[in-house]
Amino acid sequence: MSILIHQSTYSHTQQTSPVMGRPRQFVPAEALRDALKVFWEQGYQATSLDDLTAAMHLSRSSFYACFGSKHAVMMAAVELYADELFARLEAMAAASMSALEAVHAVLAAIAEVDAGRRGCFFVNCVTELAPHDPALAAFGQYHVGRTGALIAGLLERAGFTPELAQTRAVALLALVIGTITLRKAGLPAPELLTILSQAQLLLADTTFST
Repeated sequence: MSILIHQSTYSHTQQTSPVMGRPRQFVPAEALRDALKVFWEQGYQATSLDDLTAAMHLSRSSFYACFGSKHAVMMAAVELYADELFARLEAMAAASMSALEAVHAVLAAIAEVDAGRRGCFFVNCVTELAPHDPALAAFGQYHVGRTGALIAGLLERAGFTPELAQTRAVALLALVIGTITLRKAGLPAPELLTILSQAQLLLADTTFST
Protein backbone atom coordinates (compact mmCIF):
# COMPACT_ATOMS: atom_id res chain seq x y z
CA MET A 1 0.00 0.00 0.00
CA SER A 2 2.97 2.30 0.34
CA ILE A 3 2.70 3.48 -3.26
CA LEU A 4 -0.49 5.32 -2.33
CA ILE A 5 0.34 6.34 1.21
CA HIS A 6 3.83 7.68 0.53
CA GLN A 7 3.61 9.46 -2.78
CA SER A 8 6.78 9.88 -4.79
CA THR A 9 8.64 13.19 -4.78
CA TYR A 10 9.37 12.72 -8.47
CA SER A 11 10.42 15.94 -10.18
CA HIS A 12 9.17 16.49 -13.72
CA THR A 13 11.67 16.62 -16.57
CA GLN A 14 13.00 20.07 -17.29
CA GLN A 15 12.65 20.37 -21.05
CA THR A 16 15.42 22.12 -22.92
CA SER A 17 14.42 25.45 -24.44
CA PRO A 18 14.60 25.79 -28.23
CA VAL A 19 17.84 27.31 -29.49
CA MET A 20 19.09 29.11 -32.56
CA GLY A 21 19.17 26.97 -35.69
CA ARG A 22 15.78 25.36 -35.25
CA PRO A 23 13.41 25.34 -38.24
CA ARG A 24 11.23 28.42 -38.63
CA GLN A 25 7.80 28.09 -37.00
CA PHE A 26 9.11 25.19 -34.91
CA VAL A 27 6.95 24.61 -31.81
CA PRO A 28 8.52 22.21 -29.28
CA ALA A 29 5.17 21.14 -27.82
CA GLU A 30 3.87 20.15 -31.25
CA ALA A 31 7.07 18.25 -32.04
CA LEU A 32 6.75 16.44 -28.72
CA ARG A 33 3.23 15.32 -29.61
CA ASP A 34 4.54 14.03 -32.93
CA ALA A 35 7.18 12.05 -31.03
CA LEU A 36 4.53 10.69 -28.67
CA LYS A 37 2.56 9.32 -31.62
CA VAL A 38 5.63 7.51 -32.98
CA PHE A 39 6.56 6.01 -29.60
CA TRP A 40 2.94 4.94 -29.05
CA GLU A 41 2.74 3.19 -32.42
CA GLN A 42 6.18 1.54 -32.41
CA GLY A 43 7.40 1.38 -28.82
CA TYR A 44 10.56 2.96 -27.50
CA GLN A 45 13.17 0.42 -28.52
CA ALA A 46 11.81 0.01 -32.06
CA THR A 47 11.75 3.77 -32.66
CA SER A 48 14.94 5.02 -34.27
CA LEU A 49 16.33 8.53 -34.16
CA ASP A 50 15.54 8.81 -37.87
CA ASP A 51 11.91 7.90 -37.09
CA LEU A 52 11.75 10.65 -34.49
CA THR A 53 13.44 13.39 -36.51
CA ALA A 54 11.24 12.62 -39.52
CA ALA A 55 8.03 12.73 -37.45
CA MET A 56 9.13 15.86 -35.59
CA HIS A 57 10.39 17.57 -38.79
CA LEU A 58 13.80 18.22 -37.25
CA SER A 59 17.37 17.75 -38.31
CA ARG A 60 19.52 15.70 -35.94
CA SER A 61 21.37 18.81 -34.79
CA SER A 62 18.10 20.62 -34.00
CA PHE A 63 16.76 17.52 -32.26
CA TYR A 64 19.77 17.29 -29.95
CA ALA A 65 19.84 21.05 -29.34
CA CYS A 66 16.17 21.22 -28.41
CA PHE A 67 15.58 17.91 -26.61
CA GLY A 68 18.94 16.40 -25.75
CA SER A 69 18.31 12.71 -26.34
CA LYS A 70 15.79 10.10 -27.43
CA HIS A 71 15.27 9.15 -23.77
CA ALA A 72 14.58 12.76 -22.79
CA VAL A 73 11.94 13.02 -25.50
CA MET A 74 10.31 9.80 -24.35
CA MET A 75 10.22 10.97 -20.72
CA ALA A 76 8.72 14.31 -21.72
CA ALA A 77 6.12 12.55 -23.87
CA VAL A 78 5.13 10.18 -21.05
CA GLU A 79 4.82 13.07 -18.63
CA LEU A 80 2.72 15.06 -21.10
CA TYR A 81 0.38 12.12 -21.68
CA ALA A 82 0.04 11.27 -17.97
CA ASP A 83 -0.39 14.88 -16.86
CA GLU A 84 -3.16 15.52 -19.37
CA LEU A 85 -4.94 12.31 -18.37
CA PHE A 86 -4.64 13.13 -14.68
CA ALA A 87 -6.05 16.62 -15.27
CA ARG A 88 -9.11 14.99 -16.87
CA LEU A 89 -9.46 12.62 -13.91
CA GLU A 90 -9.24 15.49 -11.43
CA ALA A 91 -11.99 17.32 -13.33
CA MET A 92 -14.20 14.23 -13.10
CA ALA A 93 -13.53 13.93 -9.37
CA ALA A 94 -14.53 17.57 -8.89
CA ALA A 95 -17.68 17.35 -11.05
CA SER A 96 -21.14 17.57 -9.53
CA MET A 97 -21.78 13.82 -9.32
CA SER A 98 -21.75 11.38 -6.44
CA ALA A 99 -18.38 10.08 -5.26
CA LEU A 100 -19.08 6.56 -6.53
CA GLU A 101 -20.25 7.87 -9.90
CA ALA A 102 -16.99 9.80 -10.10
CA VAL A 103 -15.01 6.61 -9.34
CA HIS A 104 -16.78 4.81 -12.20
CA ALA A 105 -16.12 7.76 -14.52
CA VAL A 106 -12.43 7.80 -13.57
CA LEU A 107 -12.06 4.05 -14.14
CA ALA A 108 -13.81 4.26 -17.50
CA ALA A 109 -11.59 7.15 -18.60
CA ILE A 110 -8.45 5.20 -17.72
CA ALA A 111 -9.62 1.93 -19.31
CA GLU A 112 -10.90 3.44 -22.59
CA VAL A 113 -12.41 0.12 -23.65
CA ASP A 114 -13.30 1.43 -27.13
CA ALA A 115 -9.81 2.78 -27.89
CA GLY A 116 -8.49 -0.26 -29.74
CA ARG A 117 -5.35 -2.33 -29.42
CA ARG A 118 -2.76 0.43 -29.07
CA GLY A 119 -3.12 0.24 -25.33
CA CYS A 120 -2.39 3.09 -22.94
CA PHE A 121 0.79 5.01 -23.77
CA PHE A 122 1.76 5.27 -20.10
CA VAL A 123 1.19 1.55 -19.41
CA ASN A 124 2.99 0.61 -22.64
CA CYS A 125 6.08 2.60 -21.69
CA VAL A 126 6.15 1.37 -18.09
CA THR A 127 5.75 -2.24 -19.22
CA GLU A 128 8.52 -1.96 -21.79
CA LEU A 129 11.06 0.14 -19.92
CA ALA A 130 10.47 0.60 -16.19
CA PRO A 131 12.24 -2.62 -15.08
CA HIS A 132 15.55 -1.21 -16.36
CA ASP A 133 14.84 2.54 -16.49
CA PRO A 134 14.99 4.17 -13.03
CA ALA A 135 13.73 7.55 -14.24
CA LEU A 136 10.66 6.08 -15.88
CA ALA A 137 10.07 3.77 -12.91
CA ALA A 138 10.11 6.79 -10.59
CA PHE A 139 7.63 8.67 -12.74
CA GLY A 140 5.47 5.55 -13.00
CA GLN A 141 5.29 5.29 -9.22
CA TYR A 142 4.49 8.97 -8.96
CA HIS A 143 1.66 8.79 -11.49
CA VAL A 144 0.16 5.59 -10.07
CA GLY A 145 0.45 7.10 -6.59
CA ARG A 146 -1.40 10.30 -7.44
CA THR A 147 -4.09 8.40 -9.36
CA GLY A 148 -4.56 5.97 -6.49
CA ALA A 149 -4.75 8.85 -4.02
CA LEU A 150 -7.42 10.51 -6.16
CA ILE A 151 -9.52 7.33 -6.18
CA ALA A 152 -8.96 6.76 -2.46
CA GLY A 153 -10.16 10.31 -1.75
CA LEU A 154 -13.35 9.65 -3.67
CA LEU A 155 -13.89 6.41 -1.76
CA GLU A 156 -13.51 8.23 1.54
CA ARG A 157 -16.14 10.70 0.36
CA ALA A 158 -18.38 7.70 -0.33
CA GLY A 159 -18.04 6.44 3.24
CA PHE A 160 -15.05 4.10 3.18
CA THR A 161 -12.60 4.32 6.04
CA PRO A 162 -9.21 5.74 5.03
CA GLU A 163 -7.49 2.35 5.35
CA LEU A 164 -10.16 0.53 3.34
CA ALA A 165 -10.23 3.32 0.76
CA GLN A 166 -6.50 2.79 0.19
CA THR A 167 -6.93 -0.98 -0.15
CA ARG A 168 -9.83 -0.71 -2.56
CA ALA A 169 -8.10 2.00 -4.61
CA VAL A 170 -5.14 -0.33 -5.20
CA ALA A 171 -7.50 -3.16 -6.21
CA LEU A 172 -9.43 -0.89 -8.57
CA LEU A 173 -6.22 0.30 -10.23
CA ALA A 174 -5.11 -3.31 -10.67
CA LEU A 175 -8.46 -4.11 -12.26
CA VAL A 176 -8.36 -1.20 -14.68
CA ILE A 177 -4.72 -1.77 -15.69
CA GLY A 178 -5.55 -5.43 -16.30
CA THR A 179 -8.45 -4.31 -18.47
CA ILE A 180 -6.10 -2.09 -20.49
CA THR A 181 -3.72 -5.02 -21.00
CA LEU A 182 -6.54 -7.26 -22.21
CA ARG A 183 -7.71 -4.48 -24.55
CA LYS A 184 -4.26 -4.42 -26.08
CA ALA A 185 -4.44 -8.20 -26.46
CA GLY A 186 -7.56 -7.75 -28.59
CA LEU A 187 -10.43 -8.59 -26.23
CA PRO A 188 -13.68 -7.05 -27.58
CA ALA A 189 -15.12 -3.99 -25.86
CA PRO A 190 -18.23 -5.81 -24.50
CA GLU A 191 -16.01 -8.33 -22.71
CA LEU A 192 -13.82 -5.55 -21.37
CA LEU A 193 -16.89 -3.78 -20.01
CA THR A 194 -17.93 -6.99 -18.26
CA ILE A 195 -14.52 -7.21 -16.61
CA LEU A 196 -14.56 -3.55 -15.64
CA SER A 197 -18.03 -3.99 -14.13
CA GLN A 198 -16.42 -6.14 -11.43
CA ALA A 199 -15.38 -2.85 -9.86
CA GLN A 200 -18.90 -2.72 -8.46
CA LEU A 201 -18.01 -5.57 -6.09
CA LEU A 202 -15.19 -3.47 -4.65
CA LEU A 203 -17.48 -0.48 -4.25
CA ALA A 204 -20.46 -2.24 -2.70
CA ASP A 205 -19.25 -2.66 0.90
CA THR A 206 -17.66 0.16 2.87
CA THR A 207 -16.94 -1.90 5.98
CA PHE A 208 -15.48 -5.29 5.01
CA SER A 209 -11.81 -5.71 4.07
CA THR A 210 -10.53 -8.98 2.61
